[in-house]
Amino acid sequence: MVFKWRFNNIKIKKMATNLMGELVANRGTFIVNNTVEKTVNIDAIVVLEDTVFSLVKIEGTDVKSSYIAATGTAVKAGAILTPQGTAVFSGVKLTSGSVALVLA
Repeated sequence: MVFKWRFNNIKIKKMATNLMGELVANRGTFIVNNTVEKTVNIDAIVVLEDTVFSLVKIEGTDVKSSYIAATGTAVKAGAILTPQGTAVFSGVKLTSGSVALVLA
């Protein structure tokens, strides 16, 4: 499905994404506040407090270094991680902190 709209009289076409689903969390959320790996399809990861990630997975592969520059340093509260393109995160494991997973 392709959406079309105008901005300043310029016609814009964009492929459909699940952006609205991410914004309203229409599939729900799950709070991770422990160090046990959570394996589930994830549209976005919202960091609730300063958090150190052990794993961030896409299709079972750790991609943490593709999303976090200093992987051993806490990601600050309020950060939102979203997968690139049409991918979805498939799992997350924390060393410390807590996150809200926006389910895909």
